[in-house]
Parts: sequence; structure tokens; C-alpha cells
Amino acid sequence: MGAELLDGKRVAAEIREEVAEEVRQFVQSGGPKPCLTAVLVGEDPASQVYVRNKSRACDKAGIEGRTLRLPASTQQRQLVDTVAGLNADPKVHGILVQLPLPSDGNGGSGFDERAILDTVDPMKDVDAFSPVNVGLLMQGRPRFLPCTPHGIVQLLHRQNISVAGKHVVVVGRSDIVGKPMAMMLAQRDGTCGREVANATVTIAHSRTADLGEICRSADCLIAAVGVPQMIRGDMIRPGAVVIDVGINRVDDKLVGDVAFDEAKEVAGAITPVPGGVGPLTIAMLLHNTLLAARLQNPTD
Repeated sequence: MGAELLDGKRVAAEIREEVAEEVRQFVQSGGPKPCLTAVLVGEDPASQVYVRNKSRACDKAGIEGRTLRLPASTQQRQLVDTVAGLNADPKVHGILVQLPLPSDGNGGSGFDERAILDTVDPMKDVDAFSPVNVGLLMQGRPRFLPCTPHGIVQLLHRQNISVAGKHVVVVGRSDIVGKPMAMMLAQRDGTCGREVANATVTIAHSRTADLGEICRSADCLIAAVGVPQMIRGDMIRPGAVVIDVGINRVDDKLVGDVAFDEAKEVAGAITPVPGGVGPLTIAMLLHNTLLAARLQNPTD
């Protein structure tokens, strides 16, 4: 008997419908139409597709989705000034700078990405990358929750999967997924929801000694390491919940960080790639945009 498939597309559709209704009520009560502005630098095809999908999702939720397109020749100062202008615009409630930024031609980015992200007003930081918002999360009083970890939290919650008192292993230590994911699941009740709190969390990564043994100790294994099919079936405890955050293109096919065909024979529940975590990220971005509009324009 194979693992239960955790349908992120279905859960994301539920969340988008809820956000659309909440947007309708917010506007009806006198609030402005929430506005999300994406800043896209250069012509990266994957980024263009992602921004286009965000714009479509905004439209369906009743949110104004804008895209500011800047040429790859844009300089650091110009980009910082652009973000500062959006900070000052009261009609813009959420700002996201689409990553990755263009290369400088020598294999690295021509931008100081951290400095640019730090420029975003924390009240408009719907990606939750600002050090202010990261600090609030660390203290257990978040303003915005990072979109991908929050999507995973919602998936677990809506599938009635509790991690309270259980061992969660997060493979990956990025600022976008791994670190905030671990922090959210380790929080006390009330921060992100009772069902997804009070976990015992281990952060592992590609250089962890005895990674397979650590993964096999997990009741819930979250793979966000960015290496195609790195997590094999023999690294999974029978019956464990497996959440695959990875999206990697291999031979014109999308695969995750988990070897899905092996893992589904061992796990109790698993997310597919595609159709698992990916749709949830955009759904939570819509949620954060509405929250930002509410915080900036209280109607009560």
C-alpha cells in the first residue's frame, strides 16, 4: 500500500477562496483594494513565469497585482531607489523583489541581495525576509509568516497531521525555508496553530554526518536542500510524513529533493512534485498581502 498523497493544489485552492472572500469583505467595509507589487529585474524565464502566476492568482482573489519590470542593466542604487518609492506609495501594500537577481556575468549576482531586501518596509514585506519580521518570528510574535513554511503549516493543519511532541527533521538551512520552518514548528501553541506547534526539530543539511540515520529518526521529514532526489527511500522511517519542498529540473522533468517513487513505498504520507508545496507558496503570499493591507488600513 502506497503513501497517502498530500494534495497541495487542493489545499491552496481552499486558501485562495478564503482569501478572496476576506478581500471582498475588507473592501466592502471600507478598506482599499489590496495591492501587491512584484519587482522583476532582467529576463529570467522561470522568474517571469512565477511572477505571471502570482499576477493571475492576485486577479482571482480580488487583489491588484502589479509587476515593475526593470532591465538586467539596472544598478544596485536604482533598484534600492525603486523599492524605496514603493515603500512610500500608500496604494502599494505588499512588495516582493523576485529572486534570483541577474548575474554580473562572472557567475555571481551583480547585486547585494540582502541590502535590497532590507530596504523593503517591514510593514510591506509580504515575503517575511526583513530582519524585523524574522526577529518577530524568532520571538514568537510574528507579523507575517514566510510563505513556503506557512504553506506547509497549513497543509499539515488541514490534513489533520499533528507534529506536537514529535520529531521533525528539516533538511536544509536556507533563510527562506529551512530556518523559519524549524522555528515555526518548534513554537509554543498559539503562534502558528496548536496542531503544528511543540515539535522537537532537528535541522540537517547536505554536510550533516550520518544524514540517513538522522532522517530515519523523523516522524515528519521536510526536504528543502535543493539537490534533486537526495532523500532516498531507505532514508525514511516507515510511516513517516514526507514534505518535499524541492523543485528541480532534470532532463526536462520536474523532480523534488525526494526520490518520490522510492519514498512513496515507505512513507505514510507524501507531497508530490509538482502539485505539493509549490501552489501553497502563492496562496500564502495572497494571505500576507491582505494582512498587510489590513495592518496599514484598519477598518475597525
